[in-house]
Amino acid sequence: MTARIILQLAALLGALGVGIGAFGAHGLRPMLEASGRFDTFETAVRYQFYHALGLLAVGILLHVRPELRLLSTTAWLWLGGVVVFSGSLYLLCFTGITKLGAVAPIGGLLLIAGWITLLLAARQV
Repeated sequence: MTARIILQLAALLGALGVGIGAFGAHGLRPMLEASGRFDTFETAVRYQFYHALGLLAVGILLHVRPELRLLSTTAWLWLGGVVVFSGSLYLLCFTGITKLGAVAPIGGLLLIAGWITLLLAARQV
């Protein structure tokens, strides 16, 4: 994955995070609170934002240091982790299918693996 694509994905995840978060906090709050899922929704948005910012940093670093190819792996892992982790929590909030909560740890493992690949890439700086 190139630095340009990583930066574009960071911008997209950030923009979606703002939109989804605002929609949840304002338009969906009564429904989320009634179902007891408001905290779950906030967790999904928070982790999406953390990793959007992380992708931004990784994209900038890869642009400056293109030889750190492992950063591309970090980006893939974080993107997959956000889709699986936050995505499964969003779906859980909107569908009430509790089995989706069992998928979230897979996304969490992808996020952790991304941080580990960042650690390994940082050893080359």
